[in-house]
Amino acid sequence: MFPAVRPFFDESSPQAAVWFGSNRWVFAHSLGMSGFILFVLGLLGVYMSLRQTSADRGADWALVLSWIGAGLTLPFFGAEALALQVIGRAAISQNNPGLLPLVNSVRFGVGLLFIGSGLVLIALAAVVLAFAVWNSEILPRWSAVLIAIGFAVYAPLLRGAPGFQAMRIADGVLILVGCTWLAWGMVKCDQNRQLGPN
Repeated sequence: MFPAVRPFFDESSPQAAVWFGSNRWVFAHSLGMSGFILFVLGLLGVYMSLRQTSADRGADWALVLSWIGAGLTLPFFGAEALALQVIGRAAISQNNPGLLPLVNSVRFGVGLLFIGSGLVLIALAAVVLAFAVWNSEILPRWSAVLIAIGFAVYAPLLRGAPGFQAMRIADGVLILVGCTWLAWGMVKCDQNRQLGPN
């Protein structure tokens, strides 16, 4: 939902302040943050499903890498959502588009190191997850492959260019399909465990 709701616009235009200052800007980034939080919580469920299988070590690593990756990614999303809104609103209220270059100061400072390493770790967690699910033989193998592909291309698509919006939405749908498929497999696996041997 993040790239579908996020406004895409010419960020060098004086009108950019209106979009940065909008509630839609904050809401879209809040959806992005929620997605990372839900992904990490979902990985906790996968870890619990794979605890006593041959794939438990991979599930351990995927969970830990995702925690660290989300921990590094979320501060950037928060700064992007809240600091850019403050800059946009200040530019509007003071009628001073000269404040807009501060946007790049927020984005390209040390925060870039945070989100860059965070997204790499999340992509690595998704790849490790795919290997763990594949080796477990109890969850749908290709579901985690879709998730891994989705997160592997997430960072390169994380650009503000309007032309990337459709690709970013498609990538989100790919991750959603993989996560939904994996969740369905976990429910089926849990039902089978409760039924026990016939």
